[in-house]
Amino acid sequence: MPVISFANAKGGAGKTTAALLLATELAHQGYRVAILDADPQRWITQWHEASGPQHNIEVISEVSVASIQGHLRETARTADYTIIDLAGARDAIVTTAIGLSDHVMIPVQGCAMDAKGGAQILDLIKMMESAGRLTIAHSVVLTRVTSMVTTRALLTIKGLLAARGVNVMDTPIAERSAFREIFDCGGTLYSMDATRISNLDKARENARAFAAEVRRLPPTQVIRTNEPRRILRIVRNAA
Repeated sequence: MPVISFANAKGGAGKTTAALLLATELAHQGYRVAILDADPQRWITQWHEASGPQHNIEVISEVSVASIQGHLRETARTADYTIIDLAGARDAIVTTAIGLSDHVMIPVQGCAMDAKGGAQILDLIKMMESAGRLTIAHSVVLTRVTSMVTTRALLTIKGLLAARGVNVMDTPIAERSAFREIFDCGGTLYSMDATRISNLDKARENARAFAAEVRRLPPTQVIRTNEPRRILRIVRNAA
C-alpha cells in the first residue's frame, strides 16, 4: 500500500487540490483510498462533510504525531493507497509523515517563481536523509498552471529543479474552475454537470493523466533507521 504525502511549507501552492484530485481519481478507477487530513485548515474534511460518503474513499480527520503511525497501520489493511494532506508548514507532524511516506509530492505553483515553501520541504528531506539514514522518494508537481504559462517557462522551471536532482512530474495541475467547484459544492469531477462546469472534460483528463503518472512511479521502499530515538531527534530539530 503506497503512502503518498503532499507537502509544501507555504500555503496557497495547490497542495490540497492536488491531493484530493489524486484521491478521487484513484477511487474512480476502483482503488480503495484513505485520506489522512493532517492540515489544520481541514479542507478535505470539509469537502467530505459536504459531499457525503464517497465510494472507495475514507477520510480520517483527527491526525497527530502520536496517532499517525496507528492510522497508517490501519489503512495498510483497508486501502490500496493512503494519501496524506499535510499542513502548509514545516513542523513535527510534517516531518513524521514524510519519514513514513513512500513518496512525497511537493506542489509548486508553475505560474510563480516563488517556490520558497517547496524549497523548505526539499531541504527538510535532504536533512532527514543525511541525519536519519532514510531514503525518501519525492517529486515536485507544478500546480495552478494557467494558459499564461508558456511551455518554455515550464521547461525553465523543470530545468532549475532538475539541476538540484529533483524529479518533476511531467503532468502539471492546471488552474480550472472544476477544481475549485469540488471544494465549493462537494462531490468529484465525475458527479459534476458538464453543462454547467466549463472545460470539465479537460479537468477530468488532467486528473487522469496525473494519477496515471503517479501510478507509474517506480516502486519505492523507505529505508528507516532501527534507532527510534534518532527519528525523534530529527522530528524535534525540524519542528
